Amino acid sequence: MTVSIRALLGATAVCALTAAASAETVTIATVNNGDMIRMQALTDDFKAKHPGIDLEWVTLEENVLRERVTTDIATGGGQYDVLTIGTYEVPIWGAAGWLVALDDLPADYDADDLLPAIRNGLTVDGKLLAAPFYGESSMVMYRKDLMEKAGLTMPDAPTWDFIKQAAAAMTDKAGEVYGVCLRGKAGWGENMAFLTAMSNSYGARWFDEAWKPQFDSEAWKKTLTDYLELMNAYGPPGASSNGFNENLALFQQGKCGMWIDATVAASFVTNPKDSTVADKVGFALAPDNGLGKRGNWLWAWSLAIPSSSDAPDAAKAFVAWATSKDYLALVAEKEGWANVPPGTRTSLYENPEYAKVPFAKMTLDSINAADPIKPTVDPVPYVGVQFVAIPEFQGIGTQVGQIFSAALAGQMSAEEALSQAQALTTREMQAAGYVQ
Repeated sequence: MTVSIRALLGATAVCALTAAASAETVTIATVNNGDMIRMQALTDDFKAKHPGIDLEWVTLEENVLRERVTTDIATGGGQYDVLTIGTYEVPIWGAAGWLVALDDLPADYDADDLLPAIRNGLTVDGKLLAAPFYGESSMVMYRKDLMEKAGLTMPDAPTWDFIKQAAAAMTDKAGEVYGVCLRGKAGWGENMAFLTAMSNSYGARWFDEAWKPQFDSEAWKKTLTDYLELMNAYGPPGASSNGFNENLALFQQGKCGMWIDATVAASFVTNPKDSTVADKVGFALAPDNGLGKRGNWLWAWSLAIPSSSDAPDAAKAFVAWATSKDYLALVAEKEGWANVPPGTRTSLYENPEYAKVPFAKMTLDSINAADPIKPTVDPVPYVGVQFVAIPEFQGIGTQVGQIFSAALAGQMSAEEALSQAQALTTREMQAAGYVQ
């Protein structure tokens, strides 16, 4: 009997070792923000459904993540099986053949439920090449109490002229309250995300249909002049150093009358644990000038599978789980509806429980107001709302952002900044072969 038990135990151990050896490992490169950290904490649910798949996490700061995954995918390194990438990378990497198509996800994934604006930005030649984890646009977040004190009512869809009027009325520099807080920190994803989106509503574009830079246009002059006037007259001191996080802190401390930035910030400014003005915040669409385009952007942090992955099927299983309807329900159960990753699925915004979240409708309306395929008033040869989806844009956008940030710091005029931006962009586009 003892021998039989030992033999049985030995056989069981061998089976266990065999199963362990056959388990596939999916290595996931992701950004160190709150939603992704939460996802890691909830992966017991995935493991229970997929016991044959092990997960390995590489969690990095955003700039480091971009550098690592770009190098890996461009060289075919195969270090990662799932990449967390943005709406900027998907059309470029997809066109290069670097991403695995996601058209064969399970039927219950329901790709048709993905919001059209978000899905379009992640689709190349009719193929879905990344699955959105959360989506965002930008909108106006404002202090309802200060607006009322100023004798004004924020429209659901304000104009830039109203923003100027309200900023002036709400500014109390002696009391350290500034009418408007906007991004000034240099970077293609910092001040240039805001300014490019703003410029769309002024009728400006980065390039005309022949890829000729357009910073010498009247529309760009009006955009940058109004931005500098707004910030210099009604913005906080040191604004040229302020990005998303700095303005978030100012708003939560009650120092901003209005803040035009990412819709994903809504859950932070209305959280009483962190925000001193949580019960005083209202929301409106990003401003326009009556030209048919609003000054809001479109972005999605998405999960994609590189062609160099040696475990594409296991990676697809993970991507399907992390971006599914069931995952949204799981987060709602564990963390509450306000903390569900926003901006990806129509069904979320049809859910009566999620509809109670005060910023839900305005987030959806903002996302739907952006069109990455036709982002500008006049035709352009590129895709992207607050960016241009060409490989050269990261470098050009950051350098132009440095010029405009210097103008905000008072180191040059709007005219000088635009002249420098035009010369720089023309030189880079000639070197890249877009223009003669």
